[in-house]
Amino acid sequence: MDVTVALIALVLAAPVMLVIALLVRLSDRGPAVFSHTRVGFGGKPFACYKFRTMVANSGQVLVDHLASNPEAAREWEQNWKLKHDPRITFLGHILRKSSLDELPQLINVLRGEMSCVGPRPVVPDELQRYGICAADYLKARPGLTGPWQVTGRDAMDYPSRVALDSRYVRNWSMWTDVVILGRTVFAVMKFDQAS
Repeated sequence: MDVTVALIALVLAAPVMLVIALLVRLSDRGPAVFSHTRVGFGGKPFACYKFRTMVANSGQVLVDHLASNPEAAREWEQNWKLKHDPRITFLGHILRKSSLDELPQLINVLRGEMSCVGPRPVVPDELQRYGICAADYLKARPGLTGPWQVTGRDAMDYPSRVALDSRYVRNWSMWTDVVILGRTVFAVMKFDQAS
């Protein structure tokens, strides 16, 4: 099912992806697509693809911002996200709000590193925050979409997102995946709830 859905989606999305890649290259120096190491099935690391939504020197921008803004540092420590992230470009905001930045992950699905539906892919340091739920995360392939994306997106706090992903893995069914895929279409249209 993953391969079939990903292939169809990739064919349909190819023209949009080409336009996005061109816009990213024209709007900010650097590559259109970047990869970031995420934890996969059984703890195996993989390169997770996304359209680049941040400035080229995003690491240094984050360090400087957190050092000069204690409130942002607390927000980062609590959620691993910033509501007003200075690293994100104007085009990046649009791509994130529409979730179009995640289209390159269809390649990860075809490579068997991700599933169409599953827990949100996390970086190695973040998995430590999952506590006992980390075992559930490691039993599934991370998903292009998942339960928290269709339930509350970024309006949910971090522990709630972890609990949803854990519950999804423990109660997995094909029907649940079909429902989540259907609900994803409507969830991505709610720009106000996206990252």
